[in-house]
Amino acid sequence: MKQDTITLDHGSGGKMSRRLIAEAVLPAFDDPALRCLDDGAVLAVAEGRIAFSTDTFVVDPIFFPGGNIGDLAVNGTVNDLAMCGAVPRYLSVAMIIEEGFPRSDLDRILQTMRRAARAACVRIVTGDTKVVPRGAADKIFINTAGIGVVPAGVHVFGANARVGDRVLLSGTMADHGMTILTQREGLRFDSPLESDTAPLNHLAARMIEGFGPAIHVLRDPTRGGVGTALNEIALSSGVGIAIHEDRLPVRASVAGVCELLGFDPLYVANEGKLVAVVAPEAAREVLALMHADPLGKDACIIGEVVSAGPAPVVMETRIGGTRIVDMLTGEQLPRIC
Repeated sequence: MKQDTITLDHGSGGKMSRRLIAEAVLPAFDDPALRCLDDGAVLAVAEGRIAFSTDTFVVDPIFFPGGNIGDLAVNGTVNDLAMCGAVPRYLSVAMIIEEGFPRSDLDRILQTMRRAARAACVRIVTGDTKVVPRGAADKIFINTAGIGVVPAGVHVFGANARVGDRVLLSGTMADHGMTILTQREGLRFDSPLESDTAPLNHLAARMIEGFGPAIHVLRDPTRGGVGTALNEIALSSGVGIAIHEDRLPVRASVAGVCELLGFDPLYVANEGKLVAVVAPEAAREVLALMHADPLGKDACIIGEVVSAGPAPVVMETRIGGTRIVDMLTGEQLPRIC
């Protein structure tokens, strides 16, 4: 019989572990490499360069408007690979599950991961499951690691920003972070908020295929938000970045919640947006390409790369002043992803 909750026996490595994998994991992902049930997967990759990334997801709550911890984990690692200019290919999934966790919730998460992997055109090929006693974890934690292939001639790095480049943002800021915060605190508003979690690899691939060397930097502004991502790029490249407050896209509902709760959207996490630093002569064409994609329909040019100054990132405010945009200090909102 199928058990309704996860028990410590499911993490034993014995019959119950094998049954959980057979009943839940294999049907969810159904990949030939995974069906072997070896300790790892043997995979064919193209000659050349690969990108490798890993991330762990501990978001609270695990279910939220727009997604759950499952698609957040898949999309997060897919996006990290895509920001390296890679075409994501393979993922591993490792889960730490608290004793007593409902099987129905696990099945829901696995099915969401399956759909997310299919949408991103990646295969989940290996993984691991551990069960810990009640209280030793909070429901479920998921680690995903990924491998992607970097096409020949693609060189997208955080240190590639050049003076004169334009800074593009693919859409509105702070959707994910404010969704998680309001759900965690039980806050309700007239305009419901929804996470932006999404796979960015298809959009990034179109940008690279269309404009190649003109795409200098790609970055997904997750924890720390757009403000922190821009600082990281500026510091890596030894340049300055100037942005314009009146160009920063924020949904009215999100802006209202940020103002009410005292959050700056520049520092709130996103899970389905990218920052692109692009050669100036190609910026408008890249922007048009982004607008043609559902994940880039709200894209805009938010600034430009300038010579290094007293601060890595500065912002021209709506009233014509200048404000330093520093890197986020401290933990603004824990367990955001």
